[in-house]
Amino acid sequence: WQPSTSQTCLLESRVSASKREGVKENPFITMKICAAVFAAISVSSASAFVPQISTSQGTSLHLSGDPNQNPFGAGKSLEFTGGNDPNAKTIRLRERLNDADTERRKSEEEAEARERAAEIRREERLKKIAYMNDMPDDQPAGTVEEFMFKEGVQDQLDKLDTELVGLIPVKKRVKEIAALLVLDKMRRKLGFETSVPSLHMCFTGAPGTGKTTVAVRMGQILAKMGYSRRGHVVLATRDDLVGQYVGHTAPKTKEMIKKAMGGVLLVDEAYYLYNAANDRDYGQESIEILLNVMETQQDDLVVALAGYKDRMDKFFSYIPGMMSRIGNHIDFPNYSADELVEIAGVMARELEYDITPDAFIVFKNYIEKRMELPYFSNARTVRNAMDRARMNSAIRTFEKYAIQGVNGGVCTVDDLKAITAEDFQVLVDDIDNADVDKRIFA
Repeated sequence: WQPSTSQTCLLESRVSASKREGVKENPFITMKICAAVFAAISVSSASAFVPQISTSQGTSLHLSGDPNQNPFGAGKSLEFTGGNDPNAKTIRLRERLNDADTERRKSEEEAEARERAAEIRREERLKKIAYMNDMPDDQPAGTVEEFMFKEGVQDQLDKLDTELVGLIPVKKRVKEIAALLVLDKMRRKLGFETSVPSLHMCFTGAPGTGKTTVAVRMGQILAKMGYSRRGHVVLATRDDLVGQYVGHTAPKTKEMIKKAMGGVLLVDEAYYLYNAANDRDYGQESIEILLNVMETQQDDLVVALAGYKDRMDKFFSYIPGMMSRIGNHIDFPNYSADELVEIAGVMARELEYDITPDAFIVFKNYIEKRMELPYFSNARTVRNAMDRARMNSAIRTFEKYAIQGVNGGVCTVDDLKAITAEDFQVLVDDIDNADVDKRIFA
């Protein structure tokens, strides 16, 4: 560094002024003056290296009036690009400590909640014991009939008797379950210890024997007694529960369970869920989910399995856990020919048709012939036969009054409601005149 001309002239002028005033030159004073001058020169020289702040509007910070703006700019050189920050370990340690503290607080809150719940249960039990001790032995609990009618259970049982012809063992079993529920509610009213019985069911029998109808009635009975929130019935098959690829089965099964919550999940032909010949079959996953729900959600869901008895027995041999979780096994026997004729009469009354006396004889003849053919489905076969008889009645009436013009084309109410022997005789003729291979379609 070299002093500028102005700095040198300043030093010489100070020395000359001292000489003109007659001041005797003192080496010490001269040295102090030189030091002061050199300090001033150093400060003024250092200011030359300070970056000058532009006065343009785009980069001026002090002129813009924004005190929060970074005076050094926001270029790439000021962005954090990572690296070995000595404070990073401290921050991560602090975060882990905070997480551990949060988990500890959650654990303490859960423990406190369990203690409060246990204390509430103890208080309720003490109240119940005190109530039982103070209750006289002759305390009236009400009559069974009162509970049956008050809760609407008797009405559902009457509908079951009306809608289902025959099936005496089935109706008996349903009434036994209803009796257990009624007495259990009476005990609860007096303060006795009660527990929800196992209501999962298994319906075995041939198609058309009333399994779905009984399931609907049971759901309504459970809803009336307070053992079910909604009492509805959701019918499911393998296609509704089992997926086609990995990860597809669980969502489908859980979706059907969600729909059936608060009611009854009826799994028709449940043995198709398990395929013993294929270890990689996805049905096993659906069965495991059902088993878990049957155990943990039995207070809010009733699972009913339906199918042929021999196949259901084989299914239970493969899945013993399913067998042990079902407490009510109901076998639906096949209908007799007389019962099927009576079922046809019930269907006709519901549709406001009148079957003539001689028509019942012809219909029974048809049923006896049809029972000997394959794929007989009890009440479903009767329903199909009734649909064909109604169609035959409509064709006969239309041809008589619309085409032939009998009675001027005016028909009576009885004509519109009547199903005659002629209408059923068409079905009998189809069986008698059809080929052997085509008789099942008659």
